Amino acid sequence: MNDRSIVTAMVNGFKGRCPHCGEGAMFNAFLKVNDVCPHCGEELHHHRADDAPPYMVMLIVGHVIVGLMLSIEVAFHPAMWLQGAIFLPLTAGLSLVLLQPVKGALVGLQWANRMHGFGAESEAGL
Repeated sequence: MNDRSIVTAMVNGFKGRCPHCGEGAMFNAFLKVNDVCPHCGEELHHHRADDAPPYMVMLIVGHVIVGLMLSIEVAFHPAMWLQGAIFLPLTAGLSLVLLQPVKGALVGLQWANRMHGFGAESEAGL
């Protein structure tokens, strides 16, 4: 039985908060997850986000930027240098802004599903 809300855990993680209590900070650096929650003591070192957050960010940013680029190209036909000046920084900025929240949401998803040691051992009596 899963008493952990996936949506709540992912929202808390997206906000950079502990998926368990929603109060403590999940990160102690830009992408470094705390070993334990400073508020409730929940162990967070089990996470295995690995390459999933950058992949998800590339998927999101790629769809947003390409759609925006195509719309602007069809509507206004701007010069290539102008497109580069607009969309290269926009792509980099959007990627950096989304990377930490996406990683937090994925750690929250792992916590809610008891993946990679987030509670399965203690409940199995090990």
